[in-house]
Amino acid sequence: MRNSFGNVFTITTFGESHGKGLGVVIDGCPAGVAIDEGFIGKELQRRKPGQSKITTQRKEEDAFEILSGVFEGKSTGTPIAIVIYNTDQKSKDYSHIADKFRPSHADFTYHEKFGVRDYRGGGRSSARETAARVAAGAIAKLLLGQYGVSIHAYVSQAGHVQLEKPYQDLDFSQTETNIVRCPDADAAEQMIALIDETRKNRDTIGGVVSCVAQGVPTGLGEPVFDRLHAALGHAMLSINAVKGFEYGSGFEGVRMKGSEHNDAFYRDGDTIKTRTNHSGGIQGGISNGEDIYFRVAFKPVATIMQDQESVDTQGDSAIVSGKGRHDPCVVPRAVPIVEAMCALVLADYLLLNRSSKI
Repeated sequence: MRNSFGNVFTITTFGESHGKGLGVVIDGCPAGVAIDEGFIGKELQRRKPGQSKITTQRKEEDAFEILSGVFEGKSTGTPIAIVIYNTDQKSKDYSHIADKFRPSHADFTYHEKFGVRDYRGGGRSSARETAARVAAGAIAKLLLGQYGVSIHAYVSQAGHVQLEKPYQDLDFSQTETNIVRCPDADAAEQMIALIDETRKNRDTIGGVVSCVAQGVPTGLGEPVFDRLHAALGHAMLSINAVKGFEYGSGFEGVRMKGSEHNDAFYRDGDTIKTRTNHSGGIQGGISNGEDIYFRVAFKPVATIMQDQESVDTQGDSAIVSGKGRHDPCVVPRAVPIVEAMCALVLADYLLLNRSSKI
């Protein structure tokens, strides 16, 4: 089982949903990066469970401890280890599925591949693992901040409710002003109502998180297999419940002609820019200095509070009943996860690009 991600700026996560805790080891972070523990804590608070009526009611404060790699508030260049202890796991909520496979979960595939699985909340396959990614992503953001790079993710769709405005018309400072993390008040209100109605009906819905990275320098990415957008796709598709990724014009670009889709270049002082950005800030797999933007689709949460047909470990028919505490829609808490994975890719490619030049 591979639990590491990255080339130069690498992370290795560990731990399970209902174990003693989980964490991450970050390797390759340069020395001298100011490590703001308050910022790391705020990022974890954005992802933590139990933060509103439209998220799981598991109560985890996600307090963290830095074990190594930081001295007097700065990175030392050695591995940074961070641990987050579990405090509110209720493993008994999962005893009824010890020998049953939940529909659309990783239960069956883990059992087939490894011959053993931690049924308590899904163990390693649980989205709780992403807390470690968010902690690591916070450090990547602190590094990127030194280069003027900022990352903004937000909920652009919940179920059938879609935010139609382009990101250029949004005020990203409004994203954290509502519990669904949509920077448009009217759309946010509709999304919250839909998610809450779905929760009351003991069901779940999916959604979309959009992300914009600004201030990204030119030259990040490789032209063949390690294209920047391929790395971003890999990162996003590694997140639990993700079913789709598109960047730039994405699938809508097929409706356009080449004369409409091409991004014309022009000179602005000492900088080369494009008049449009259908490329999403990446051309030939390499960043061109424009905003990088993409969308990530999340499926409806697989655990629903209804009886579902399934089988047990012997292959016999069984009924699985949803129990425990689960999100009716994952996208509000997925926003910081998407940002974290984007930051990890950009930090990695920034350092990779720096090391590739004489």
